[in-house]
Amino acid sequence: MKARQIILPITGLAAMSCAGHQENAMPNVIYVFPDQFRASSLAFWDEPEYSQHVGWSADPVHTPNLDRFAGESVVLSDAVSTCPLSSPYRGMFLTGMYPENSGITLNCMALRPESTLNPEAVCISDVLKAAGYSCGYIGKLHAEAPMKNDPANPGHYVSDRNPEWDAYTPPERRHGFDFWYSYGTYDVHKNPHYWDTEGIRHDPHEYSVKHETDKAIEFLRNEDGQRDPDSPFFLVLAYNPPHSPYESTDDCMEEDYALYRDMDYKDLYVRENADTTLAKAPSARYYFANVTGVDREFGRLLSELKRLGLDKNTIVVFTSDHGETMCSQGTTDPKNSIYAESYSVPFMIRYPGKIRHRVDGTMLSTTDIMPTLLGLAGLADRIPESVQGRDLSPILLENGKECEAPAATLYIRNLDGEKDADGITHGFFPAARGVKTDRYSMEIAIRRDGTLDRVLIFDNINDPYQMKNLPYEDNPELFRSLCGALREKLAESDDIWHREKVMERLFEDKL
Repeated sequence: MKARQIILPITGLAAMSCAGHQENAMPNVIYVFPDQFRASSLAFWDEPEYSQHVGWSADPVHTPNLDRFAGESVVLSDAVSTCPLSSPYRGMFLTGMYPENSGITLNCMALRPESTLNPEAVCISDVLKAAGYSCGYIGKLHAEAPMKNDPANPGHYVSDRNPEWDAYTPPERRHGFDFWYSYGTYDVHKNPHYWDTEGIRHDPHEYSVKHETDKAIEFLRNEDGQRDPDSPFFLVLAYNPPHSPYESTDDCMEEDYALYRDMDYKDLYVRENADTTLAKAPSARYYFANVTGVDREFGRLLSELKRLGLDKNTIVVFTSDHGETMCSQGTTDPKNSIYAESYSVPFMIRYPGKIRHRVDGTMLSTTDIMPTLLGLAGLADRIPESVQGRDLSPILLENGKECEAPAATLYIRNLDGEKDADGITHGFFPAARGVKTDRYSMEIAIRRDGTLDRVLIFDNINDPYQMKNLPYEDNPELFRSLCGALREKLAESDDIWHREKVMERLFEDKL
């Protein structure tokens, strides 16, 4: 899909101040998304105002800052990660396009060179930069295949890992981000590293969430001229925790672990579908500790935003790239499934004076995020033609404009394609597709020979922990209805399953 040319800034727009007390200034935007933070790891879901919107219990987490933030935001109860993996999510968030068009179909690493962010894609940062914003990215990117471009050692990867996962992103591939303090992917929470705007590596030797929040606060204060003080700003803060590892206090802060250290499994695991006999079971204490660590640092960021007088004219989003199964459903894969623990994500958005606090059941897909943020910023007319998601800002703003709420969300699971003699992956295998409606979730999975592997159907209202699969053969009308919703989403996204008529081949007599 060809991306249209970016519209140049409106005359005088870049000269507007980002100060919150200027009513007509374009809003600042802060987008915070820790990795692998599941929707249920927010304590407020057990409060009456929120619990009536979901059928499950909140994890036993301490999240006072996020709880308070929820009370100032619209809280979406049905936001999902369309393809619940780190890299495909980031491609969709940045471009508003599904994986085949963003270029990122699989998690990025050296053996998957074809799965990388399309350098020609128009990203949200490209649009905002052209509209006069100062754009900054802090934290984990994981949206590009590693290249042999280490600034300190040209012609080599950034480490000696084989295969390489981490990556340095050169200026020409930063898509409008002026301020840069990032890395590809590196899962050592207390010994992170980053490359700055000039390509200089930093090894701070401290908890990554704290360090990245420090850098974000410096950006807000503009201590070293990180941004144009007379322009609005767009800041992405991509924490890695509570992503694995979560095995010891080497992976989290001791003060946070102390809150969960003495809890036994019956108190840690409140989801009825959790199998605590799995070897992973002790991880919950360290995972929840990182959830609390994220909460503390997010609260510190919000406090500084308020102290600087920027909070009134700043859109703040808190979400995640995907969830974490954490022993639910008996699977050892923390993500990449349609199970609610993986597919559902938190999504809260605060915009003082514009968005009223409430819990909203609007179904938001990953591809909807970019156009919706542009709509909220008053830039709906600049949404690129390449975008495949929907601008849901009228629903969030409740301003009376016509906006059809999505009736379903698409689910995508891809696996490696064919591998050559050197182990390089070419293409991808579209292992499963699915759909979620306001009541049901359905996944259809195929084997590599194209035959049917399984069909999962869950009634999320009567079976919120998805413990009872409804056999599709025994529920023909329901299956036909869900297949209709899935086929519509596949056609809308021009997915490979649509182009190759996979469902018609599998169920020609049942559709």
